[in-house]
Amino acid sequence: MNAPARSRRLVVVLVAMALVATARAAVPDPADQSIRQFLAQDGAQPPYKAVRRLEARNGHRSAWMEAVTAYSRSAGFRYEITAEGGSDSIRSRVLRAVLDGEREIITLGESARSALARENYTFQPKGIGADGLATVQLTPRRKERVLLSGTMLLRPAGGDLVRLEGRLANSPSFWVKNVDIVRSYKRIDGTVVPVALESTAQLRMLGSATLRMTYTYSRIDGRAYGSAGGASDTHEPTATR
Repeated sequence: MNAPARSRRLVVVLVAMALVATARAAVPDPADQSIRQFLAQDGAQPPYKAVRRLEARNGHRSAWMEAVTAYSRSAGFRYEITAEGGSDSIRSRVLRAVLDGEREIITLGESARSALARENYTFQPKGIGADGLATVQLTPRRKERVLLSGTMLLRPAGGDLVRLEGRLANSPSFWVKNVDIVRSYKRIDGTVVPVALESTAQLRMLGSATLRMTYTYSRIDGRAYGSAGGASDTHEPTATR
């Protein structure tokens, strides 16, 4: 093959490769539509009342706690512990600290800074996984303790959030590092709410610690739902320290 022929063939090959690459780039990621649907939803925290059960373990020590929790836009977040057991230090330093930390974030108005919104994250679609859910990579725009570096999983049709998993972008304190979180969500009576949280962290000088928290709702957005562990729906938690 002479030089002009080889040159023509190279040009044809390069053009063909460019056309294939362009065609691939033009195919939208199926998770992209799910992201748009998710971001179009009202992400505001709805008023609710729920019984939470918290369990934590560090080495041979463990503890548990049950609390009636409630949130409203006027009163903020409140909780009242109804039962507890196990290690005193884990109850005070871990379980109560989780509830107090949530109350502090809401009181200080930091909820918006932790929201799954474009102001706080970049969203990169990663296709549909083997579980049939749309996978989205989350990259926090700031290195803050209320943001997560990881992924969220959405229902392809509608964009409902199913699971959020990753590591806190910044450690909550000097004593706690490498905090990994998995939070599960469910649509209940038309509203997507968290139903479970699992977390592992490294505590300086104390080793690995685990936390699990589950939610049983009795009221969501003003509507009664189910039964929160037999708790009276008329009882409201008082502010607890």
